[in-house]
Amino acid sequence: MPINPKLRTFDVAMIVVSLVIGVGIFRTPAMVASAASHPLLFFLAWILGGLVSICGALTYAEIGSRYHVPGGFYKIFSHCYHPAYAFMVNWVLVLTYGAGAAGVALIGVEYLAPVVFPESWQTKYGINTTVILLVLFFGMLNYLGIKTGARTQNILSATKIIMLLALFAGIFYATDVPPETLPLPDPPDFIGALGISLIAIFYTYGGYQQTMNFGGDIKNAAKGIPRGIMAGMGIVIILYLGVNYAYYHVLGFERLMHSKLVASDMAGRIFGPAGFKLVSIMIFVSVMGFVNVTIMSVPRVFYAMADDGMLPAVFKKVNPKTQTQEFALVFFIGIIILSVFLLGTFEKIVSYVMSIDSIALATGAATLFILRKRHEGDFAGYRIPFYPVTPLIFILFLLIVTVNVLISDTVPAMIGLGLFAAGLPLYYLLKKFIPEK
Repeated sequence: MPINPKLRTFDVAMIVVSLVIGVGIFRTPAMVASAASHPLLFFLAWILGGLVSICGALTYAEIGSRYHVPGGFYKIFSHCYHPAYAFMVNWVLVLTYGAGAAGVALIGVEYLAPVVFPESWQTKYGINTTVILLVLFFGMLNYLGIKTGARTQNILSATKIIMLLALFAGIFYATDVPPETLPLPDPPDFIGALGISLIAIFYTYGGYQQTMNFGGDIKNAAKGIPRGIMAGMGIVIILYLGVNYAYYHVLGFERLMHSKLVASDMAGRIFGPAGFKLVSIMIFVSVMGFVNVTIMSVPRVFYAMADDGMLPAVFKKVNPKTQTQEFALVFFIGIIILSVFLLGTFEKIVSYVMSIDSIALATGAATLFILRKRHEGDFAGYRIPFYPVTPLIFILFLLIVTVNVLISDTVPAMIGLGLFAAGLPLYYLLKKFIPEK
Protein backbone atom coordinates (compact mmCIF):
# COMPACT_ATOMS: atom_id res chain seq x y z
CA MET A 1 0.00 0.00 0.00
CA PRO A 2 1.64 3.30 -1.02
CA ILE A 3 1.35 5.01 2.36
CA ASN A 4 3.58 7.63 3.92
CA PRO A 5 3.03 7.14 7.70
CA LYS A 6 1.57 10.28 9.26
CA LEU A 7 0.12 9.26 12.66
CA ARG A 8 2.02 9.80 15.93
CA THR A 9 1.71 7.94 19.24
CA PHE A 10 -0.56 10.71 20.53
CA ASP A 11 -2.83 10.22 17.49
CA VAL A 12 -2.96 6.49 18.23
CA ALA A 13 -3.90 7.08 21.87
CA MET A 14 -6.70 9.46 20.85
CA ILE A 15 -7.93 6.95 18.25
CA VAL A 16 -8.05 4.29 20.98
CA VAL A 17 -10.05 6.60 23.25
CA SER A 18 -12.67 7.21 20.56
CA LEU A 19 -12.74 3.59 19.39
CA VAL A 20 -13.55 2.50 22.95
CA ILE A 21 -15.65 5.38 24.32
CA GLY A 22 -18.75 5.55 22.18
CA VAL A 23 -22.18 5.70 23.76
CA GLY A 24 -21.71 2.66 26.02
CA ILE A 25 -20.62 4.44 29.19
CA PHE A 26 -23.79 6.56 29.02
CA ARG A 27 -26.06 3.52 28.67
CA THR A 28 -24.49 0.23 29.79
CA PRO A 29 -23.93 1.07 33.50
CA ALA A 30 -27.68 0.73 34.06
CA MET A 31 -27.63 -2.62 32.21
CA VAL A 32 -24.68 -3.80 34.35
CA ALA A 33 -26.35 -2.63 37.58
CA SER A 34 -29.56 -4.45 36.65
CA ALA A 35 -27.62 -7.67 35.95
CA ALA A 36 -25.39 -7.35 39.04
CA SER A 37 -28.20 -6.47 41.50
CA HIS A 38 -25.69 -5.33 44.15
CA PRO A 39 -23.19 -2.44 44.39
CA LEU A 40 -20.29 -4.72 45.36
CA LEU A 41 -20.84 -6.96 42.36
CA PHE A 42 -21.37 -3.92 40.10
CA PHE A 43 -17.96 -2.42 40.92
CA LEU A 44 -16.26 -5.82 40.97
CA ALA A 45 -17.52 -6.43 37.42
CA TRP A 46 -16.22 -3.07 36.16
CA ILE A 47 -12.83 -3.54 37.83
CA LEU A 48 -12.53 -7.12 36.57
CA GLY A 49 -13.57 -6.03 33.07
CA GLY A 50 -10.93 -3.28 33.17
CA LEU A 51 -8.17 -5.66 34.29
CA VAL A 52 -9.08 -8.21 31.62
CA SER A 53 -9.23 -5.44 29.01
CA ILE A 54 -5.71 -4.38 30.03
CA CYS A 55 -4.64 -7.98 29.37
CA GLY A 56 -6.28 -7.70 25.95
CA ALA A 57 -4.74 -4.31 25.22
CA LEU A 58 -1.26 -5.59 26.12
CA THR A 59 -1.81 -8.69 23.98
CA TYR A 60 -2.85 -6.66 20.95
CA ALA A 61 -0.03 -4.20 21.61
CA GLU A 62 2.51 -6.98 21.05
CA ILE A 63 0.58 -8.36 18.07
CA GLY A 64 0.53 -4.88 16.54
CA SER A 65 4.21 -4.39 17.29
CA ARG A 66 5.08 -7.70 15.61
CA TYR A 67 2.68 -7.40 12.67
CA HIS A 68 1.99 -3.79 11.67
CA VAL A 69 0.38 -3.65 8.22
CA PRO A 70 -2.64 -1.82 6.74
CA GLY A 71 -5.84 -3.63 7.73
CA GLY A 72 -3.87 -5.50 10.40
CA PHE A 73 -6.90 -6.86 12.27
CA TYR A 74 -7.94 -8.70 9.10
CA LYS A 75 -4.45 -9.63 7.99
CA ILE A 76 -3.51 -11.26 11.29
CA PHE A 77 -6.19 -13.94 10.83
CA SER A 78 -5.11 -14.60 7.27
CA HIS A 79 -1.42 -14.64 8.24
CA CYS A 80 -1.80 -17.01 11.20
CA TYR A 81 -4.81 -19.17 10.29
CA HIS A 82 -6.33 -19.26 6.80
CA PRO A 83 -7.78 -16.62 4.43
CA ALA A 84 -11.17 -18.36 4.69
CA TYR A 85 -11.33 -17.82 8.46
CA ALA A 86 -10.06 -14.26 8.07
CA PHE A 87 -12.90 -13.57 5.65
CA MET A 88 -15.51 -15.20 7.93
CA VAL A 89 -14.48 -13.01 10.85
CA ASN A 90 -14.08 -9.75 9.01
CA TRP A 91 -16.97 -9.75 6.59
CA VAL A 92 -19.44 -10.02 9.45
CA LEU A 93 -17.44 -7.56 11.58
CA VAL A 94 -17.73 -4.99 8.79
CA LEU A 95 -21.53 -5.39 8.95
CA THR A 96 -21.33 -5.18 12.73
CA TYR A 97 -19.29 -1.98 12.71
CA GLY A 98 -21.59 -0.39 10.16
CA ALA A 99 -24.63 -1.30 12.26
CA GLY A 100 -22.86 -0.25 15.45
CA ALA A 101 -21.89 3.14 14.05
CA ALA A 102 -25.45 3.71 12.84
CA GLY A 103 -26.95 2.66 16.18
CA VAL A 104 -24.59 4.83 18.20
CA ALA A 105 -25.23 7.81 15.90
CA LEU A 106 -28.99 7.37 16.31
CA ILE A 107 -28.68 7.43 20.10
CA GLY A 108 -26.49 10.54 19.96
CA VAL A 109 -28.93 12.43 17.78
CA GLU A 110 -31.87 11.30 19.93
CA TYR A 111 -30.14 12.85 22.95
CA LEU A 112 -29.40 16.06 21.04
CA ALA A 113 -32.82 16.47 19.41
CA PRO A 114 -34.75 17.81 22.45
CA VAL A 115 -32.00 20.36 23.09
CA VAL A 116 -31.52 21.95 19.66
CA PHE A 117 -34.20 20.67 17.26
CA PRO A 118 -37.59 22.30 16.73
CA GLU A 119 -40.43 20.01 17.77
CA SER A 120 -41.38 19.34 14.14
CA TRP A 121 -37.92 17.82 13.53
CA GLN A 122 -37.98 15.56 16.63
CA THR A 123 -39.46 12.70 14.61
CA LYS A 124 -38.04 9.47 13.30
CA TYR A 125 -37.67 11.08 9.87
CA GLY A 126 -35.88 14.13 11.28
CA ILE A 127 -33.54 12.07 13.45
CA ASN A 128 -32.69 9.62 10.64
CA THR A 129 -32.05 12.47 8.22
CA THR A 130 -29.75 14.18 10.74
CA VAL A 131 -27.78 10.95 11.26
CA ILE A 132 -27.31 10.54 7.51
CA LEU A 133 -26.13 14.15 7.13
CA LEU A 134 -23.62 13.71 9.97
CA VAL A 135 -22.29 10.46 8.51
CA LEU A 136 -21.86 12.17 5.14
CA PHE A 137 -20.08 15.09 6.84
CA PHE A 138 -17.52 12.86 8.56
CA GLY A 139 -17.16 10.84 5.39
CA MET A 140 -16.26 14.04 3.54
CA LEU A 141 -13.66 14.97 6.21
CA ASN A 142 -11.98 11.59 5.86
CA TYR A 143 -12.20 11.80 2.07
CA LEU A 144 -9.95 14.86 2.30
CA GLY A 145 -7.21 12.72 3.85
CA ILE A 146 -6.27 10.61 6.88
CA LYS A 147 -4.49 13.51 8.59
CA THR A 148 -7.64 15.63 8.36
CA GLY A 149 -9.59 12.76 9.93
CA ALA A 150 -6.95 12.34 12.64
CA ARG A 151 -6.95 16.06 13.53
CA THR A 152 -10.75 15.97 13.80
CA GLN A 153 -10.43 12.85 15.96
CA ASN A 154 -7.95 14.47 18.33
CA ILE A 155 -10.31 17.40 18.92
CA LEU A 156 -13.33 15.15 19.50
CA SER A 157 -11.37 12.79 21.79
CA ALA A 158 -9.96 15.63 23.89
CA THR A 159 -13.44 17.15 24.21
CA LYS A 160 -14.83 13.78 25.22
CA ILE A 161 -12.21 13.33 27.96
CA ILE A 162 -12.90 16.81 29.36
CA MET A 163 -16.65 16.15 29.42
CA LEU A 164 -16.26 12.79 31.20
CA LEU A 165 -14.06 14.44 33.80
CA ALA A 166 -16.78 17.07 34.26
CA LEU A 167 -19.33 14.30 34.75
CA PHE A 168 -17.10 12.69 37.38
CA ALA A 169 -16.81 16.06 39.14
CA GLY A 170 -20.53 15.81 39.78
CA ILE A 171 -19.83 13.71 42.89
CA PHE A 172 -18.79 16.90 44.68
CA TYR A 173 -22.22 18.44 44.11
CA ALA A 174 -24.37 15.45 44.98
CA THR A 175 -27.04 15.53 47.64
CA ASP A 176 -27.21 12.77 50.25
CA VAL A 177 -28.10 9.36 48.85
CA PRO A 178 -29.90 6.83 51.11
CA PRO A 179 -27.77 3.85 52.18
CA GLU A 180 -28.20 0.68 50.12
CA THR A 181 -30.10 -2.23 51.69
CA LEU A 182 -29.82 -4.78 48.86
CA PRO A 183 -28.74 -8.31 49.90
CA LEU A 184 -25.67 -9.82 48.26
CA PRO A 185 -26.63 -12.71 45.89
CA ASP A 186 -25.92 -16.31 46.90
CA PRO A 187 -22.65 -17.75 45.48
CA PRO A 188 -24.20 -19.49 42.40
CA ASP A 189 -26.27 -16.42 41.54
CA PHE A 190 -23.22 -14.24 42.21
CA ILE A 191 -21.19 -16.05 39.53
CA GLY A 192 -24.07 -15.97 37.03
CA ALA A 193 -24.76 -12.29 37.61
CA LEU A 194 -21.06 -11.51 37.22
CA GLY A 195 -20.95 -13.37 33.91
CA ILE A 196 -23.98 -11.53 32.50
CA SER A 197 -22.61 -8.19 33.73
CA LEU A 198 -19.39 -8.74 31.80
CA ILE A 199 -21.26 -8.88 28.46
CA ALA A 200 -22.14 -5.18 28.51
CA ILE A 201 -18.83 -4.28 30.18
CA PHE A 202 -16.68 -5.89 27.50
CA TYR A 203 -18.83 -4.19 24.86
CA THR A 204 -18.13 -0.87 26.57
CA TYR A 205 -14.38 -1.54 26.83
CA GLY A 206 -14.00 -2.98 23.31
CA GLY A 207 -12.58 -1.40 20.16
CA TYR A 208 -8.87 -0.92 20.85
CA GLN A 209 -7.94 -3.89 18.64
CA GLN A 210 -8.98 -1.89 15.56
CA THR A 211 -5.89 0.26 16.06
CA MET A 212 -4.07 -2.51 14.18
CA ASN A 213 -5.83 -1.39 11.00
CA PHE A 214 -3.65 1.75 11.01
CA GLY A 215 -0.39 -0.20 11.06
CA GLY A 216 0.77 1.30 7.76
CA ASP A 217 -0.21 4.83 8.82
CA ILE A 218 1.73 5.02 12.12
CA LYS A 219 5.25 6.40 12.43
CA ASN A 220 7.61 3.85 14.03
CA ALA A 221 4.67 1.44 14.35
CA ALA A 222 6.58 -1.19 16.35
CA LYS A 223 6.79 1.29 19.25
CA GLY A 224 3.91 3.64 18.42
CA ILE A 225 1.18 0.97 18.42
CA PRO A 226 1.86 -0.51 21.89
CA ARG A 227 2.48 2.90 23.46
CA GLY A 228 -0.66 4.37 21.91
CA ILE A 229 -2.85 1.39 22.86
CA MET A 230 -1.65 1.32 26.48
CA ALA A 231 -1.93 5.10 26.92
CA GLY A 232 -5.41 5.17 25.39
CA MET A 233 -6.67 2.22 27.46
CA GLY A 234 -5.23 3.71 30.65
CA ILE A 235 -7.22 6.88 30.02
CA VAL A 236 -10.39 4.89 29.27
CA ILE A 237 -10.25 2.68 32.37
CA ILE A 238 -9.65 5.60 34.74
CA LEU A 239 -12.52 7.55 33.17
CA TYR A 240 -14.91 4.56 33.30
CA LEU A 241 -14.27 3.75 36.94
CA GLY A 242 -14.58 7.41 37.92
CA VAL A 243 -17.82 7.97 36.01
CA ASN A 244 -19.40 4.77 37.35
CA TYR A 245 -18.57 5.82 40.89
CA ALA A 246 -20.16 9.20 40.15
CA TYR A 247 -23.35 7.50 38.90
CA TYR A 248 -23.54 5.40 42.05
CA HIS A 249 -22.66 8.23 44.42
CA VAL A 250 -25.20 10.66 42.96
CA LEU A 251 -28.13 8.39 42.08
CA GLY A 252 -27.84 5.52 44.52
CA PHE A 253 -27.76 1.95 43.28
CA GLU A 254 -31.48 1.22 43.12
CA ARG A 255 -32.13 4.26 40.94
CA LEU A 256 -29.10 3.38 38.80
CA MET A 257 -30.52 -0.11 38.21
CA HIS A 258 -33.71 1.28 36.66
CA SER A 259 -32.30 4.25 34.74
CA LYS A 260 -32.26 4.10 30.93
CA LEU A 261 -30.59 7.51 30.54
CA VAL A 262 -28.25 7.28 33.50
CA ALA A 263 -26.01 10.23 32.58
CA SER A 264 -28.99 12.52 32.04
CA ASP A 265 -30.62 11.39 35.28
CA MET A 266 -27.41 12.12 37.16
CA ALA A 267 -26.98 15.56 35.61
CA GLY A 268 -30.64 16.37 36.22
CA ARG A 269 -30.29 15.46 39.89
CA ILE A 270 -27.29 17.79 40.27
CA PHE A 271 -28.05 20.69 37.95
CA GLY A 272 -31.72 20.36 37.03
CA PRO A 273 -32.85 20.97 33.38
CA ALA A 274 -29.53 22.66 32.53
CA GLY A 275 -27.76 19.41 33.44
CA PHE A 276 -29.88 17.45 30.99
CA LYS A 277 -28.86 19.80 28.18
CA LEU A 278 -25.18 19.61 29.12
CA VAL A 279 -25.12 15.81 29.15
CA SER A 280 -27.09 15.61 25.91
CA ILE A 281 -24.39 17.65 24.18
CA MET A 282 -21.67 15.56 25.86
CA ILE A 283 -23.14 12.32 24.58
CA PHE A 284 -23.53 13.75 21.10
CA VAL A 285 -19.85 14.79 20.98
CA SER A 286 -18.81 11.35 22.22
CA VAL A 287 -20.93 9.69 19.56
CA MET A 288 -19.47 11.81 16.78
CA GLY A 289 -15.96 10.81 17.84
CA PHE A 290 -16.92 7.14 17.61
CA VAL A 291 -18.56 7.56 14.21
CA ASN A 292 -15.54 9.42 12.82
CA VAL A 293 -12.98 6.89 14.02
CA THR A 294 -15.08 3.99 12.71
CA ILE A 295 -15.14 5.65 9.29
CA MET A 296 -11.34 6.04 9.53
CA SER A 297 -10.73 2.43 10.54
CA VAL A 298 -12.98 0.06 8.59
CA PRO A 299 -11.84 0.95 5.02
CA ARG A 300 -8.39 -0.39 6.04
CA VAL A 301 -10.06 -3.79 6.48
CA PHE A 302 -11.45 -3.56 2.93
CA TYR A 303 -7.94 -2.86 1.68
CA ALA A 304 -6.55 -5.95 3.40
CA MET A 305 -9.38 -8.15 2.11
CA ALA A 306 -8.86 -6.86 -1.44
CA ASP A 307 -5.13 -7.42 -1.08
CA ASP A 308 -5.88 -11.09 -0.34
CA GLY A 309 -8.14 -11.30 -3.39
CA MET A 310 -11.34 -11.45 -1.34
CA LEU A 311 -12.73 -8.17 -2.69
CA PRO A 312 -12.30 -6.44 -6.06
CA ALA A 313 -9.06 -4.47 -6.49
CA VAL A 314 -10.93 -1.15 -6.45
CA PHE A 315 -11.25 -1.50 -2.64
CA LYS A 316 -7.51 -1.03 -2.20
CA LYS A 317 -7.13 1.91 -4.53
CA VAL A 318 -5.48 4.78 -2.59
CA ASN A 319 -5.27 8.44 -3.52
CA PRO A 320 -1.50 9.11 -3.30
CA LYS A 321 -1.98 12.71 -2.15
CA THR A 322 -4.57 12.22 0.58
CA GLN A 323 -3.84 8.56 1.52
CA THR A 324 -7.61 7.99 1.22
CA GLN A 325 -9.20 4.75 0.03
CA GLU A 326 -11.86 6.64 -1.84
CA PHE A 327 -14.06 3.78 -3.11
CA ALA A 328 -13.79 1.78 0.14
CA LEU A 329 -14.71 4.87 2.15
CA VAL A 330 -17.79 5.63 0.04
CA PHE A 331 -18.83 1.96 0.19
CA PHE A 332 -18.67 1.87 4.00
CA ILE A 333 -20.58 5.14 4.28
CA GLY A 334 -23.29 3.41 2.27
CA ILE A 335 -23.37 0.48 4.74
CA ILE A 336 -23.82 2.85 7.68
CA ILE A 337 -26.61 4.78 5.97
CA LEU A 338 -28.39 1.56 5.01
CA SER A 339 -28.06 0.31 8.60
CA VAL A 340 -29.86 3.41 9.91
CA PHE A 341 -33.12 1.93 8.63
CA LEU A 342 -32.51 -1.67 9.74
CA LEU A 343 -31.62 -1.47 13.46
CA GLY A 344 -33.39 -2.73 16.54
CA THR A 345 -32.79 -1.66 20.14
CA PHE A 346 -29.42 -0.78 21.60
CA GLU A 347 -29.56 -3.81 23.92
CA LYS A 348 -30.07 -6.17 20.97
CA ILE A 349 -27.17 -4.54 19.14
CA VAL A 350 -24.95 -5.30 22.16
CA SER A 351 -25.80 -9.02 22.04
CA TYR A 352 -25.42 -9.17 18.25
CA VAL A 353 -22.04 -7.42 18.36
CA MET A 354 -20.64 -9.40 21.29
CA SER A 355 -21.60 -12.78 19.81
CA ILE A 356 -19.10 -12.07 17.02
CA ASP A 357 -16.68 -9.71 18.71
CA SER A 358 -15.83 -12.09 21.54
CA ILE A 359 -14.95 -14.90 19.10
CA ALA A 360 -12.92 -12.56 16.90
CA LEU A 361 -11.06 -11.04 19.85
CA ALA A 362 -10.27 -14.42 21.42
CA THR A 363 -8.97 -16.02 18.23
CA GLY A 364 -7.17 -12.79 17.30
CA ALA A 365 -5.41 -12.76 20.67
CA ALA A 366 -4.42 -16.40 20.18
CA THR A 367 -2.37 -15.38 17.12
CA LEU A 368 0.26 -14.08 19.55
CA PHE A 369 1.25 -17.68 20.33
CA ILE A 370 1.66 -18.38 16.61
CA LEU A 371 3.63 -15.18 15.96
CA ARG A 372 6.00 -15.91 18.84
CA LYS A 373 6.61 -19.43 17.58
CA ARG A 374 7.31 -18.24 14.03
CA HIS A 375 9.40 -15.14 14.76
CA GLU A 376 10.74 -15.52 18.28
CA GLY A 377 14.43 -15.27 17.35
CA ASP A 378 14.37 -12.07 15.26
CA PHE A 379 12.08 -9.75 17.25
CA ALA A 380 13.29 -6.77 19.27
CA GLY A 381 10.02 -4.87 19.77
CA TYR A 382 7.45 -4.77 22.57
CA ARG A 383 6.88 -7.97 24.61
CA ILE A 384 3.86 -8.54 26.82
CA PRO A 385 4.59 -9.05 30.54
CA PHE A 386 3.75 -12.38 32.26
CA TYR A 387 3.45 -14.28 28.98
CA PRO A 388 1.59 -16.66 28.44
CA VAL A 389 -0.66 -15.99 31.47
CA THR A 390 -1.74 -12.49 30.33
CA PRO A 391 -3.18 -13.49 26.91
CA LEU A 392 -4.66 -16.72 28.34
CA ILE A 393 -6.65 -14.75 30.95
CA PHE A 394 -8.04 -12.51 28.20
CA ILE A 395 -9.00 -15.43 25.95
CA LEU A 396 -10.65 -17.36 28.80
CA PHE A 397 -12.88 -14.46 29.81
CA LEU A 398 -13.94 -13.82 26.21
CA LEU A 399 -15.02 -17.44 25.83
CA ILE A 400 -17.07 -17.09 29.02
CA VAL A 401 -18.71 -13.97 27.56
CA THR A 402 -19.58 -15.86 24.36
CA VAL A 403 -21.39 -18.56 26.35
CA ASN A 404 -23.22 -15.96 28.46
CA VAL A 405 -24.42 -14.10 25.36
CA LEU A 406 -25.84 -17.32 23.90
CA ILE A 407 -27.65 -18.11 27.13
CA SER A 408 -28.95 -14.64 28.00
CA ASP A 409 -29.98 -13.30 24.56
CA THR A 410 -30.11 -16.23 22.17
CA VAL A 411 -31.84 -14.81 19.07
CA PRO A 412 -29.51 -11.88 18.19
CA ALA A 413 -26.51 -14.01 19.19
CA MET A 414 -27.60 -16.79 16.80
CA ILE A 415 -28.13 -14.23 14.00
CA GLY A 416 -24.56 -13.06 14.48
CA LEU A 417 -23.18 -16.60 14.56
CA GLY A 418 -25.28 -17.52 11.51
CA LEU A 419 -23.81 -14.63 9.51
CA PHE A 420 -20.35 -15.69 10.70
CA ALA A 421 -20.89 -19.26 9.45
CA ALA A 422 -22.32 -18.00 6.14
CA GLY A 423 -18.95 -16.37 5.48
CA LEU A 424 -17.38 -19.74 4.63
CA PRO A 425 -19.44 -20.56 1.51
CA LEU A 426 -19.36 -16.87 0.55
CA TYR A 427 -15.55 -16.98 0.68
CA TYR A 428 -15.34 -19.83 -1.83
CA LEU A 429 -18.00 -18.23 -4.02
CA LEU A 430 -15.99 -14.99 -4.22
CA LYS A 431 -12.84 -16.98 -4.98
CA LYS A 432 -14.52 -18.22 -8.17
CA PHE A 433 -15.43 -14.76 -9.45
CA ILE A 434 -12.42 -12.65 -8.36
CA PRO A 435 -9.28 -13.42 -10.39
CA GLU A 436 -6.09 -14.46 -8.61
CA LYS A 437 -3.47 -11.74 -8.09
